[in-house]
Amino acid sequence: MTVAQTILPRLADPAHLDRRTGAIVFLAFAAAYFCSALVRAITATLSPVLTQEFTLHARDLGLLAGGYFFGFAAIQLPLGKWLDKHGPKHVILWFLSLAVLGCLAFSMASSFTWLLAARVLVGMGVGACLMAPLTGYRRWFDASTLLRANSWMLMTGSLGMLASTLPVQWLLPLTGWRALFWILAAMILLAMVAIVWLVPAWQANTKPRAGATDVEAAAASGSYSEIWKNRYFRKMVPLAFFNYAGLVAMQTLWAGPWLIKVSGYTPLEAATGLFCINGAMLLTFWSWGMANPWLAARGWSTDRLVTWGAPVSMVLLAANILGGSSTGWQGWAVFCMATSVMGLMQPAVGMAFRSSLAGRALSAYNLAIFAGVFVVQWGIGLLIDAFTDIGFAQVASFQAAMGVYLCCCIASYAYFVSMKADNSPQ
Repeated sequence: MTVAQTILPRLADPAHLDRRTGAIVFLAFAAAYFCSALVRAITATLSPVLTQEFTLHARDLGLLAGGYFFGFAAIQLPLGKWLDKHGPKHVILWFLSLAVLGCLAFSMASSFTWLLAARVLVGMGVGACLMAPLTGYRRWFDASTLLRANSWMLMTGSLGMLASTLPVQWLLPLTGWRALFWILAAMILLAMVAIVWLVPAWQANTKPRAGATDVEAAAASGSYSEIWKNRYFRKMVPLAFFNYAGLVAMQTLWAGPWLIKVSGYTPLEAATGLFCINGAMLLTFWSWGMANPWLAARGWSTDRLVTWGAPVSMVLLAANILGGSSTGWQGWAVFCMATSVMGLMQPAVGMAFRSSLAGRALSAYNLAIFAGVFVVQWGIGLLIDAFTDIGFAQVASFQAAMGVYLCCCIASYAYFVSMKADNSPQ
């Protein structure tokens, strides 16, 4: 029996949507996730402007970008409970309202503290943009469609990151950076309207049945105890915190400063490089979406793909570090493409739990990812400043900071391969 055949019966559900309705629902959620990714990655393109206007150090830039992920991570645990109880539609609409307010506040900021507070609010507001649809997809789609939808949601995120590069750089002279956030607020409002019209309601079962087991009662009560106890979940957490988080950290922030301060790019050249990196990621996630069902049917499980893919990404990271000023956007594009295998872990974690626990499982895992992004983004900034303070040259400071990050990735991978567990529901 193949992996796909093993998974499919487990996901059989009369609530599955037909293909046309599923596509419409996907597009509505994808619009919101596009905006989420755009506002997430925009700091990489705006970093020269914000650094000049607010006199930011590397640690400030890292904290500002990481503030988004701090807000994002802070709401993941309550988000999981609310998703299981109230469903994706209602939860994402409430959160996106915060994102609109955060964009407007960011546009009016007059100090670094104000910028940071607004950035945290934006992060909280878009915190449901991936978890809400993935929770719905766990119930509405069969296994092969679920795997494909996850990859194509990430592809939509890459499209948003693509929009945050050259298009933003071209608009800056015309609108200024503040007006860009008014435009973002308007785009999020339009996505909210699409979700109101197109996404189905949610029927939640929040009461345990008579004679329910302790596990079923915990699931109905909103407890996270079964999530934390799950060996497969614990196996994946270090990779999420360092390796996957590092991909997001590089793509949304540190690739930009590396290109400018290490490789010697101009701001326009750096924006072009980021555009190419995100374009490569868009094609990569599209390819994963096409290939996932075929790979699963032939025994290539998520664990097997990560086992082989993670070392490749770490070798490429080491090559980029050693390359120093000769490492351009091509090196970071190849690194990000190799690390994209980590994106397959989210649906694998979701399938390790019953659908009644999907919101909590996915949100808890997302907490690990985005707490990691906050730590990696800010940590690299702190390390760059620290190495500079002790006398390292600018290029060497970036290389040393990235070297520390690489060591963390190696340690998390060692834990992953030492932990024996699969994603059979427990």
